[in-house]
Amino acid sequence: MAVGWRLALACGFLTLGSPVWAANKVDLDYHVRLLPQSDQAEVRLTLAQGSAVRSLDFDLGDGSHYSDFKADGQWQLTPGSQARGVWQPGADKASLTYRVRISHGRNNGSFDSRMTPTWALMRGDDLVPPARLDQQDGVELVARLEFELPSGWKSVETAWPRIGTNKFRIDNPSRLFDRPTGWMLAGHLGSRRTRLGETEVTVASPQGQGMRRMDVLTMLTFVWPQVQAVYSRHPTKLLIVGASDPMWRGSQAAHESIYLNSRLPLVSESGTSVLVRELAQLCGRINDTQRSDWISEGLAEYYAIELVRRAGGMSDERYESLHAKLIKTGQKVTTLRVESASPAQVARAVVLLQELDREIRLKTHNKRSLDDVLRGVMRLENVDTKAFVQLSESVIGDSSKVLDTELLQ
Repeated sequence: MAVGWRLALACGFLTLGSPVWAANKVDLDYHVRLLPQSDQAEVRLTLAQGSAVRSLDFDLGDGSHYSDFKADGQWQLTPGSQARGVWQPGADKASLTYRVRISHGRNNGSFDSRMTPTWALMRGDDLVPPARLDQQDGVELVARLEFELPSGWKSVETAWPRIGTNKFRIDNPSRLFDRPTGWMLAGHLGSRRTRLGETEVTVASPQGQGMRRMDVLTMLTFVWPQVQAVYSRHPTKLLIVGASDPMWRGSQAAHESIYLNSRLPLVSESGTSVLVRELAQLCGRINDTQRSDWISEGLAEYYAIELVRRAGGMSDERYESLHAKLIKTGQKVTTLRVESASPAQVARAVVLLQELDREIRLKTHNKRSLDDVLRGVMRLENVDTKAFVQLSESVIGDSSKVLDTELLQ
């Protein structure tokens, strides 16, 4: 009887699951031709079966970076400060082609992304803007990205799995519309590679840009065991790109990738590491809401310090000195509830998290820590201050005196 019951249940699951297995797979190919002479890329999206997609509604920002749209099917462009473009593909094989300007300047004369005669450093998020996808039921788009490089350019690097010389598989299970996001680099490059745990790591930069590639790999190798111990998920592939001035003298994490200006020290005079901070952002993938930016920014900065400390790269004396600097930097902060936290607010958030970690360890007799709160936050699609407090108190098993503060009101 038990066997028959299990068999019937299994058959029921097979019946329920069959529409998923029978999904109609349709190829979506991205072709990117880099054009350094005009500081542009020509991007072509090709659907093998246009009828599979009712529409793609693109967010074009202010519209100034995109031009020369040509489409099979219908294309409707709505210009303005919040420009949109809606593509309704033709029934058969259908393509949308446009051009996008690569170099993005900042007010101080530096660049967020840049194209030169010999290399280009950019974000895939700009090559293919975000879009709302309306597709037919039972359709699964299989996306690939291919680059056509200028004559003499040697290679291209992205954070996506390589399936050919200049070709990559784009698959993001968390999104309906698979687009090639993250940092990308093409041209005359120098690169170093290694494997850390289950992650393939590449550090790449244009030749002659002063990127300390082996220093970056050494730092990552040093902290990686601590990263594995703290974070419940790790990228399959990690790309770190860098270039010197006039690229923006900063750092930023994107999809499975990190940008570092090559003139930045890997460890600052204060003892913190921008590389480890961006790695913490990338692994955490925390999406905060309701004026709770202090959570993602504070946790990233906290673990930028903590991972180096746990790896043995920071003495107790240097840790206490850094702690004192954080207290001084954040001493005038009266609230952490803002959309975008300032450096002083991030410093105050780190001090608060350090106090919370001590409270958790004390009340749980060292059985739990802030690491448990972090893992809980990572399981949430979004987190706000109220949810963070509730999660922390569930870890403690009691109310938190540390989080009962006007800073979080």
